[in-house]
Amino acid sequence: MAPVVSGLTIFPAIDLKGGQVVRLAEGDMDRATIYGDDPAAQARLFAEAGATHLHVVDLDGAFAGESVNGAAVESIIAAFPGKVQVGGGIRDRAGVDRWLGLGVDRVIIGTAALKDPEFVKSAARDLPGRIVVGVDARDGMVATEGWADVSDVRVEDLARRFEDAGVSALLFTDVGRDGLLKGCNVEATVALARAVAIPVIASGGVADIHDIHALCPHVGDGIEGVITGRALYDGRLDLAEAIAAGRG
Repeated sequence: MAPVVSGLTIFPAIDLKGGQVVRLAEGDMDRATIYGDDPAAQARLFAEAGATHLHVVDLDGAFAGESVNGAAVESIIAAFPGKVQVGGGIRDRAGVDRWLGLGVDRVIIGTAALKDPEFVKSAARDLPGRIVVGVDARDGMVATEGWADVSDVRVEDLARRFEDAGVSALLFTDVGRDGLLKGCNVEATVALARAVAIPVIASGGVADIHDIHALCPHVGDGIEGVITGRALYDGRLDLAEAIAAGRG
């Protein structure tokens, strides 16, 4: 049975590489487009457009396995009045506690969800509502280590492992679409939401307002929200319009 979700939350994305705001194509660090060098200013712009939630990724951290852009994330937290969720390189409880202590609303754990699931389950039980599991997919299989490695575990199988762990949401990213403006993989996202009783956040490939409209009817299936980055930065998607659409 799908969880009850009220409206579609729009999560503008701030991806950090070397302290700069960037977007990658298909998670490739060598295919980064720089959109600014002041992450806090970008967070304020999103807030001014009406955003109540923000999605932040420490890209360097995702590859290093530990926080790298900590100062930039702290500046974002200070500048943004809403809720901030952070992912990238969070592989142990100390990393979780550090971010939550700095004022982050939720932490996203990806690689460790596959490689150390007991750590994730323990954190989710101890910190209800604060742990999001990142389920990154390439052709239906789970990708880890900043999407550099592809496992032999299917997306639905990984998600089901956390069914009763108290995880607040699953963040589903279609790596093959991320940063390419190909359109969100609505079909795969909805299939995952229907397969588990955990809210799902869509990510990867959002091109314009049509993707928001395509996801909205599936809130009842358990789609909690959607992350968008490049479409906002390139001016293809108006954030205020997307937020209004999400509210229905």
